[in-house]
This record gives sequence, C-alpha cells and structure tokens, in this order.
Amino acid sequence: MSTRRRADTAAAYALLTPSLIGVGLFLLVPVVIVIGISFTRWDLVSPPQWVGLDNYVYIFGWPTFRNSLWVSVLFTALTIPTTIALGLILAVAINRRLPGTNALRVLYVLPWVCAPLALGVVWRWIFDPTNGALNALLGRRVEWLTDLNLALPSVAFVQVWSSVGYVSLFFLAGLQQIPNQVYEAARLDGASAPRTLWSITVPLLRPTMFFVLVTSIISSFQVFDSIYAMTRGGPGVPGRTDVIAARIYDEAFVALRLGRAAAMAVVLFAVLVTITLLQQRYFRRRITYDMS
Repeated sequence: MSTRRRADTAAAYALLTPSLIGVGLFLLVPVVIVIGISFTRWDLVSPPQWVGLDNYVYIFGWPTFRNSLWVSVLFTALTIPTTIALGLILAVAINRRLPGTNALRVLYVLPWVCAPLALGVVWRWIFDPTNGALNALLGRRVEWLTDLNLALPSVAFVQVWSSVGYVSLFFLAGLQQIPNQVYEAARLDGASAPRTLWSITVPLLRPTMFFVLVTSIISSFQVFDSIYAMTRGGPGVPGRTDVIAARIYDEAFVALRLGRAAAMAVVLFAVLVTITLLQQRYFRRRITYDMS
C-alpha cells in the first residue's frame, strides 16, 4: 500500500471515529445491557438475580405477551399500507405545484411534530362517547375506544393521520428526483395517468419506498404514547390495543419486572431486525438508483 493510500485510510478512520464512538455508546452498549438484564430477575430494589432463560420461557408461554405481539402485527397491518398509499397520493398531488402547496406541506407535517402523548389526549376527547366531538358530529353514540371491534381501528386511524404527512414528504423528495423527460416520453407514448403512476413513478420510487417501509414498520411496532393515552391497552382482557411497547412499559415500570420486560424488548428487537433483513433482501434487486 502506498504512503498516500495509507494516509487516506488513516484520515478516513479518523473521521469515522466520532460516529463509531457514538454508535457504540448510544446503540450497542444499551443493547448489550438490555440483553444482560433479560437473563435476570430484577425489581429495581433488590440486586439482579441470574435466572438464565427463565424469562424467555415464561413470556413465550404467557398469553398476554402473545396477544401483545399479535395486536402489534394487526396494528402494523392496518397502518402501514394505508399510510404509504395516502402518503404517495398526497406527494403526487403536492408535486403538481398547485396554488397553496407550501401551506399544505406545513399542515401535513404538523401532526408528526406534535407530541404523541398530547395527540392521544386530544383524540381521546374526540372519541369520547358522551362529550366527544366525533359523536356530536355524527349525532349518535359510538363507543370508539371501548368497543372490542372498534378500538384497534380507531387508534390505527390516529396513527395514520399523524404519520401520513411525514411519509408524503419523503415521497415528494423522491418524486422530485425523477427526470421530467421520463414523463414526457410516457405522454408521447400515450400512457394514461394511472399507467404512468404504476409503471414509472412507483418503480423509480423504490429506494424511497424501501426507506419509508423500514422506518414505518419500526415506528409502528414501537408506538406507545398515543395508544396509552387513549386506551391504556384496553378494552377487554387481553387488551385489544395492548401493543408490545405498552406491555414492555407495564412490565418494567408498573409491575417492576425488568428482567421480563427486557426479554420482551429483546424479542421485539429480533423481530424488527428479521423484518428489516427480509425487506432488504426483497428490494435489493428491485431498486434502481441511476435515473440519468
């Protein structure tokens, strides 16, 4: 290796060092600590006791944990396709540069920048069966958050409402990277608007789609604040909105079973890593980065 190449390599490692230290301190170390806690019995008062795999054996045989995982899967299945479809439609509409587009961009992203807990409190009032704004508008009483069949779709609606503007901004950035010549060629060939969207826009947005899909699924599995403010995991036993993040919080800070909560967090981490790797494998050969 030449002297110049060694100097460039040393400079590259020197520039990477602060980032590597940050990743190690704030990502890897906490993960290792949580994995270590998951093999203990700890109530924050007594010293941790090593229990091996007991926490994992317990949670996989615990119906409440299995229900929470299933609720999180259903919640993700309800929110992600709707959010991505609406986000793409909004981005296409905004990209047409109609009057008032800049104001709409701000309005779309406002719910995302608000605190999820505050949004949950506001929507709990809106869904209130007695004094809520939604039932007053409909002129009939509907138990949006206490009906066993309506609770999960109701909280999923709030999640879609709060995140669709954020997602549309990523799609908008992707749309603005597509050369106009591609669309002009499609128009010359007589392609209709739906055909252009399906055959040109969607394939060329796959890099953005991959990023949005990965981050949205991770966020969906980690939703806690807004749902906890609206339903606290209910209604019913097991809770119809008892998502996995809320179950981890209850086990750690209400029941003070940190070892069991850490085991749940490790399982959630493994699920998210597996989903991300599967998505990466699916998109690897379907992404086109060069649009020149």
